[in-house]
Amino acid sequence: MITPAAMTGIGAEVCRQLEHDIASGKLPPGTRLDVKAVAERFGVSRTPAREALLQLATAGLIDFQPRRGAVVVMLDPREVMGMVEVLVVLEAQAAQLAARRIGDEQREALQAAHASGEAAAGSGDSAAYAEANLRLHDVIYRAAANDYLHRQIVHLRGRLAFHRPLALARPERMRASNADHALIVDAILRGDEEAARAAMTNHITVGGTTQAELLVR
Repeated sequence: MITPAAMTGIGAEVCRQLEHDIASGKLPPGTRLDVKAVAERFGVSRTPAREALLQLATAGLIDFQPRRGAVVVMLDPREVMGMVEVLVVLEAQAAQLAARRIGDEQREALQAAHASGEAAAGSGDSAAYAEANLRLHDVIYRAAANDYLHRQIVHLRGRLAFHRPLALARPERMRASNADHALIVDAILRGDEEAARAAMTNHITVGGTTQAELLVR
């Protein structure tokens, strides 16, 4: 989540909901928002509505000018690739640390998330696969036991989130992603740090390239 600890109460809740709507595609790139409309939608005053929009703008999810309203941003493919290149490094580090530090409960959670993803990929259920994908990666972040690394990854993924359902909607990409997950999970459970890093590097690099290619078509 992008909402900072200092932002609490109504404004934080509005921010979380708008962030979710952007990430899920309910508010796709190009959607216009303004303080009055947001305030009316959530039944709040303009102050928390404005706070929420300002925070989303700080996170790079919208372009907000107080007197002109806001627009959900469409990332340039080059910007997407730039963020993916950084994300590759961070995710690979998380996988390596997870292989070193994962506990028993997290092992079970990782296996369960992978099993859910495998079933979803087999049935062609892209929505279920996207959910399982998020859970699997979240287990890895938690198993890495590095809160700062976790926050940086979540921030970058938040900015890329509304493109990911598009990338995973293709059956062949879903199956390829699941095959990547099998290698990552196996390496982490075996405690093979270098194999986990290599498998995650390949996984994020290929997935990120697919995202950028879809954006320019």
